Amino acid sequence: MEFSVSRSDLVRELGLTQGVVEKKTTIPILSNILIETDGDQVWLTATDLELGIRCACPARVKKEGAGTIPARRLLDYVRLLPDADVQIKIQDNHWASLVCGRSRTRIAGMSRESFPELPQMPEQLAKLPLSTVAQMIERTIFAISAEESRFTLNGALLLLRNDGLVMVATDGHRLAMIEQKAELEVEGSYRALLPKKAMLEILKLAGDGEDRQVEFAGNDNHLFFHLDKRLLLSRKLTGNFPDYERVLPKEHATSVAIGRDDFRYALERVSQFSDERSRAVKLQILSGEMKVHSSISETGESEETIPVDYSGSDIEIGFNAQYLLDFLKAVDQPEVEFHFKDGNSAGELRPKGGQEGVTYRYVVMPMRI
Repeated sequence: MEFSVSRSDLVRELGLTQGVVEKKTTIPILSNILIETDGDQVWLTATDLELGIRCACPARVKKEGAGTIPARRLLDYVRLLPDADVQIKIQDNHWASLVCGRSRTRIAGMSRESFPELPQMPEQLAKLPLSTVAQMIERTIFAISAEESRFTLNGALLLLRNDGLVMVATDGHRLAMIEQKAELEVEGSYRALLPKKAMLEILKLAGDGEDRQVEFAGNDNHLFFHLDKRLLLSRKLTGNFPDYERVLPKEHATSVAIGRDDFRYALERVSQFSDERSRAVKLQILSGEMKVHSSISETGESEETIPVDYSGSDIEIGFNAQYLLDFLKAVDQPEVEFHFKDGNSAGELRPKGGQEGVTYRYVVMPMRI
């Protein structure tokens, strides 16, 4: 196989594969990227058996063929080359030679015969606005559980309906749910558990900010996202996701309107004096103001008062400061609403006003302080 390709095109597409390539694997071929020629382009494929990506870039092909090259080494080297065409030749002994200007390099590859075949994408279920999917991921991904033993919580629930999309994530201590109204031509509804690693790769695909449509499909085992000449596929998480609608509070006795930045920066400063493990802070809500307090007996304490729109009875409640900060960093509205039933029940945060057609709810369990 022999072809030449623009160094910038190759770096761009190789960069997309790096999150998929297995770094520490007992199967050496999974550390390699499969390179295949097809007419006037080359296809790059990477997989870790849970996640796969396939993308293409234009090339001038002299001799058709296929081979595999260590993915990390290839990107690290090509990234350092001058911005010119790179000539790549993979020989019958699986060694790849790269020529760019005065640079000449040889890299040991492996036979493509042992590289896993990716499943074929089934019939499309729906076209989804990529920027919308990315925004939904950004507002839920931080609530995914980091405990590997709770594998059904190691991703987010993706729900497609005729009237829109829903994404939900929870780690048992908090729950983030976002609903986006949209007209989708879906028969009935479709639900699947999308792994966190796949969500991170979707954010990379959406990185250029263009509002494009991604073709979505799914079969019994995999989910597929197809965008132009890029295909991302992920194995589904198995198991039953918790009934999130039961967790969402039905009513609130108390509602507090707070400036997002005031609340965020007060939490960031005060939480410096919270326990490193629990990150506990105490919120004291009074008429017209909220006091944010934290203390560690050995090192100090901190308290800040911020103005709020509230005129009810006094409430005192504790939360993990990091859980609150995750929400405040994810929203861009200038004000947020904090809803409570009482000082012992879950609190719910929502952006005040928000986007038309978007419902974003974030439920956090309280802490004893």
